[in-house]
Amino acid sequence: MKQKALFLDRDGVINESAPAGDYIVSRNQFRLRPEIIPLIRFAHATGYLIVVVTNQRGVSLGLMSEKDLDDVHAYMRELLRAEDADVDAVYSCMHGYEDTCECRKPKAGMLLQAARDLDIDISESVMVGDRQTDIDAGKAAGCKATILWK
Repeated sequence: MKQKALFLDRDGVINESAPAGDYIVSRNQFRLRPEIIPLIRFAHATGYLIVVVTNQRGVSLGLMSEKDLDDVHAYMRELLRAEDADVDAVYSCMHGYEDTCECRKPKAGMLLQAARDLDIDISESVMVGDRQTDIDAGKAAGCKATILWK
């Protein structure tokens, strides 16, 4: 039986966004948004996988390495685990706006890849993001619902 998922954008949903034009490039800049914790706990308790889908253009711009990004995500998971609100998987698109990839939101590639990898039923899943590109990705993937988180 396929599983349902709660897809979460990272910056602006799980953590505070960097100021406009800046990027979170190290764990020192990562600030967890505590208001996401009850949602993650509730989703887990009701049978949802928690999957982070995040555009991380800072890698393609050379502002951070993939190793730096992995470290930020390890730190994010550390903080969430301490709150009993861990995530099941993290998918990142490290391409820039100018790249013609299928993974960068608003395209649905990360959600569809997660669905294949984790046996997720997209039609029973929800996408939560703080930007229209997140909402568009959830709709393009065929999510049951999309929620704009502010």
